[in-house]
Amino acid sequence: MHAVIKTGGKQYKIAIGQKIKIEQIPADIGQEITLDQVLLVESNDQFKIGTPILSGANVKAKVLAQGQHDKIKIFKLRRRKHYQKHQGHRQRYTEIIINEINIE
Repeated sequence: MHAVIKTGGKQYKIAIGQKIKIEQIPADIGQEITLDQVLLVESNDQFKIGTPILSGANVKAKVLAQGQHDKIKIFKLRRRKHYQKHQGHRQRYTEIIINEINIE
């Protein structure tokens, strides 16, 4: 069974037992969360497609960790103008494991 969910402005294709890193959500480690923006569910070659979201479908997951990705270095340069700018950014994430996919 597979599903496509939307969270943090991004879409993820998921399966039961899969670990994924999503945009940070306010949840404690070990907490059960419910993701209700399910766009598509596929099971046994049967597809259910939402317009855009399936009503009554949700995904239950458990929070494994909160963290930050590796640093992205940003360097801006204007040639012959003596302009250089160094900047960095670390995006926060929440790592979850998918426990079940529910369809009603």
